[in-house]
Amino acid sequence: MSKLVILSLLGGDLNQGFSVVTAQLWHDNQLFKITGSLPAVPELSEIYKRWKLLYEAVHQRLGNNQRIKVHSQDITNISVNDFDEVCHQLRIHINTWLKSEPFQNIERQLRTLLSRDDEIRVIVETNITLLHRLPWHLWDFFEHYPKAELALSNHEYGSPHIVQKSITFKVNILAILGNSFGIDIDKDRSWLQDLIDTQTTFLIQPTRKELDEQLWNQNWDVLFFAGHSASIADGEIGEIYINQTESLTISQFKNALKTAITRGLKLAIFNSCDGIGLARNLADLNIPQMIVMREGVPDLVAQEFLKNFLVVFAGGKAFYLAVREARERLQGLENDFPCASWLPVICQNPTTVPITWQELRGGWGDTETRGEVSAQSIISTPKMKSTIATRKCKLWTVLLSTAIVTLSTISLRYLGFFEKAELQAFNQIFVLRPKEDLDIRLLVVEVTEKDIQSRQETTTGVKSISDSTLAQLFNKLQKYQPRVIGLDIYRDFADPSNESKPIQLATELSKENIVVACKGRDRKHDPEGVKPPLGVPIERQGFTDAVQDPDGIVRRQIMMMAQDPSSVCKTPYSLSLQLAAGYLSYENIQPDLNEDYVQFGSKVFKRLKSGRSGGYQQRVDLGGIQILVNYRNTDYLRVSLEDILSDKVNPDLVKDKVVIIGVTANTISDTWSTPYSAAQQPYQEIPGIFIQTQMVSQILSAVLDERPILWVLPFWGDILWICGWSVVGSLIIWRVRSLSYKGCTIFVTVVTLYLVCAIAFLKQGLWLPLIPSVLAVVASGVVIVLIQRRQEFFTVPRPLVE
Repeated sequence: MSKLVILSLLGGDLNQGFSVVTAQLWHDNQLFKITGSLPAVPELSEIYKRWKLLYEAVHQRLGNNQRIKVHSQDITNISVNDFDEVCHQLRIHINTWLKSEPFQNIERQLRTLLSRDDEIRVIVETNITLLHRLPWHLWDFFEHYPKAELALSNHEYGSPHIVQKSITFKVNILAILGNSFGIDIDKDRSWLQDLIDTQTTFLIQPTRKELDEQLWNQNWDVLFFAGHSASIADGEIGEIYINQTESLTISQFKNALKTAITRGLKLAIFNSCDGIGLARNLADLNIPQMIVMREGVPDLVAQEFLKNFLVVFAGGKAFYLAVREARERLQGLENDFPCASWLPVICQNPTTVPITWQELRGGWGDTETRGEVSAQSIISTPKMKSTIATRKCKLWTVLLSTAIVTLSTISLRYLGFFEKAELQAFNQIFVLRPKEDLDIRLLVVEVTEKDIQSRQETTTGVKSISDSTLAQLFNKLQKYQPRVIGLDIYRDFADPSNESKPIQLATELSKENIVVACKGRDRKHDPEGVKPPLGVPIERQGFTDAVQDPDGIVRRQIMMMAQDPSSVCKTPYSLSLQLAAGYLSYENIQPDLNEDYVQFGSKVFKRLKSGRSGGYQQRVDLGGIQILVNYRNTDYLRVSLEDILSDKVNPDLVKDKVVIIGVTANTISDTWSTPYSAAQQPYQEIPGIFIQTQMVSQILSAVLDERPILWVLPFWGDILWICGWSVVGSLIIWRVRSLSYKGCTIFVTVVTLYLVCAIAFLKQGLWLPLIPSVLAVVASGVVIVLIQRRQEFFTVPRPLVE
């Protein structure tokens, strides 16, 4: 399902800037609203004006002026290299403007919430004509998201009121071939004539009366225009030249257009020059969507765009993706037609969903219509009776179709097609958990921004606090008798030795209950790694390597992994495992470490199997012993560095606890997303120290409190689960007679499946394959319905001897 981003530029212009810019993102049935601003950039207006003059002049010089008219302020001495330089400047200024700091809150959050594989519709909402003319597709955002495409919109719009019309199973196109003096529009006509499943009416250089009558008297799905057009009054008004002597503005046939939209007109294509004025005027009538050309367009460019768009759109590709593909294919013409791929642009009513070719044809409505006709013909013939009024498909047909759908679903899942959706479903169920109590066995000592700013000390390397301060902290904590202390702060470089200090860090780190952090080498992201503090034996080291899923969320923890031989961090154990083991040793519970699991007493933490564990099927590295993080929906017991050093902490908060020391200051970039992040407004990441705390807590809670360990079915168990729901759902739908009841049955089955998966997760920690199971149930049900309806349609009534 595509995602929608509406970027609104309010209350300003390029000379003043925009004090309020909002981005609304519809993402997984949720609405996110992000605010920012944009600074003044008056030079962008001047660069665009120069670009426009050079664009027209270059095309005239190259002989491509069939649909392009050069204005009075012509530039006569121009080279293609000059034009290329202005194009480059325009791209740089647009991206510099959109990378300005006041706008970065919007871009950062969009990039957090969106995936590279998402299909994204980006609508720029403004009333400023110049902004509509800018080539927004040059924004680097569209390079990073290959399935994103731009559309334009006015600020004010409403939902079109559409009257239900009869289904014809054909796309009704009104094609206006207007004034063609000096241009060739026969190719446009031939591409439309070659389309299947269409009924096209051509108006060749019509009069105003002929055009008006067609719009009033017929139902149209698509309005197409080819010929001369222009935007006048600084782009505020658009006009089309319908014949050699007449031109019309949108307002001159507004009533007819409004009627056509009410009766189902969904798409207008103006394959003509300078269509921004047309789009702005027609948008006021709330037409669902349009395609226009920003500037003057050469014949061959207009023809190639139309051909490529119609081929991929009628072939089933989504509207926005079809426009992007057809637009980008124009780049191959740019040796002869510079900036050809800049010209086509969508204008969208944000209240409507982009139409598909199948919907223009009438979708699947033909099945029900034909079924009703068949039933009526049987009833109206008294001497003819059908042996079976509604013939059901046989059981073997149900099982065979269900098997095909289920095997297809399982294969797609194995290939990783549902991974993103399953991880998002994991989040949705996770946030249903009720609040839990604090885990009082753990205490976080956080180094806050205030702690850092109040201690401006000389250190070696990038450090939040000095070795001297850290030594004092350890010394204070040890007096309160914690069971184990974990240092989640890298200490790979020691500060210069200061013998005048009575407390030395090396001395404190020699204590047996202290575990320090290091980081393993990662060939892709961190080829060096981070070494542990000097002198701490490997038995008291723990790696803090974190793993993020493709959407940036931390759902897994690595308990053990083999380190790269050249890594500066040698320990095979994670910091969280070391701290949990240290605490549990006081309970006389020792770990049993295996290559496939870690066991404390009767509790076994089984690793996720590489390539075949829950929603992780193909795209995620599950090396080492990785388990799912069973986050607590609660805050953390924490004190600040200053509280400890100033003796403001009750000793009972520390005694017999796991104490974890880490940084929560905003200036330290160590924040991570969890399944709860997206559910928080605004989107909220948490410092890494709290992730470590959650990981330690989940081990202790599982071993000592019987809290569930998150787990998944084996690969064959997932297959049986998906098959079982698909078969049971299909059999129930097969037995239900009424079509409306079948739809209700599918809905009830899906809701039941969701509840079962949610209860299993919340009560037992079992992550079941919800998304593929839902797809299998719905797809199997739809296939059964289609088979039954098809057989009803082809049921031939035969006479019975009376």
